[in-house]
Order: sequence, then structure tokens, then C-alpha cells
Amino acid sequence: MAWRHIFFDLDGTLTNSAPGITNSIIYARKKWGLEPGTNADYLKFIGPPMPQSYEEYWGFSHEDAVRFLADYREYFADKGLFENEVYPGIPELLQALKATDKRLYIATTKPTGFSERIAERFGFAQYFDVISGSSLTKDNTKFDVIRNARDACGVDMTDAVMVGDKSHDVEGAHQHGIPCIGVTWGFGGPEELTAAQADYIVHSAQELQALLLR
Repeated sequence: MAWRHIFFDLDGTLTNSAPGITNSIIYARKKWGLEPGTNADYLKFIGPPMPQSYEEYWGFSHEDAVRFLADYREYFADKGLFENEVYPGIPELLQALKATDKRLYIATTKPTGFSERIAERFGFAQYFDVISGSSLTKDNTKFDVIRNARDACGVDMTDAVMVGDKSHDVEGAHQHGIPCIGVTWGFGGPEELTAAQADYIVHSAQELQALLLR
């Protein structure tokens, strides 16, 4: 079917945010006197809420995870959010979708303020009806940010689809009873998306455009 309402993840779907996110983690680890590691060590942190990843991978308490996040954001808010680039074909995809009757939304667990600044900086904010992210003081799940976008815009979820690169994008979409298109150019990859039971998997922005406009 041709969906009218399209929810997009941000990191790993619209932009390659890896340099800024991993540099921010390294900055905070140095501040804590921890071995900084390399950027490749932290790619798995991209997507889920950050405190969740600190607890899962490092065994941090929730309190330490919140404190570490504050130090992470010292770098990210100033430099890291713009150490980023839009994936090839995404501007053309968004322009083509917006030229039809599609309504587009960003649903990301990145804080809303950061997400809005990124969208403005890289020139794609104009295509979206709403940018729904987390608050700076509360961790939101993918289910939460999809719901918030839905409620803000009165979305008919019988005519909606999610586009994302990670298993939690698929899970959040399915919790709302909508399908998810998994994209393989981000940080999850085809094996993770298949295991999460993504409804469709695409390998390029051009393939995604053909699916969304069919």
C-alpha cells in the first residue's frame, strides 16, 4: 500500500551521526578518567537512549549513567551534533515525498532541541510536520516519540509506516501496530533488522523512495 504518514528515525536513517556521538562519548570518558577507546568501540551506542546503553554495556548505575550523560552533552551540544552528515539520496527522497500528499515526521530518542538544530543545520527541517524527540530530563522510548508525533499531528495510524535502522525502531513501530521499513545504511544492519522482524528492508535511498511512492 501507499502510506500517507511516514515516521523517520534520525540517527542512522537520515544522517550519519557517528562521529559526533562517538567523539562525545570519548570526551566524557576522558573526563571521568576512563580509557577513551576508539570511535568504533561506541557505534553500538547509537540509537537507544544513552543512559540505557551506559547501564547495559558498562554496568553503570542509573545515577552514574545520568551524570555521564551530562558530561557527554558538554561536548555534543557544542560540537558533536554538527559532526554529522546527511546520507546520500536523502534530500532528494524527502523532496520527492513532500511533493506528493505525504506527511513526514521525525521520531527520535535524541533530545528534541538537538534534533531540531540538526534538521535546520542540514537543511531538511522544512520537510517535516513535527520533530518528536526526548526531553533533556527524561528518557523516551521509540514508542513514546512516535506517540508524541501522532498526538501532535492527529496521525491516522492505519495509514502510517516507520523508517529506521535499528531493532528498537521496528519494536516501537510494531507496538503502535504499524509496519517498519528497515534501512541497511545505518547502524543496525540487515541481520539485526531481520531478527527484529522488519516488514521491509531496503539498501538505498532510491530503493526506499520507490517503496514509499509505489
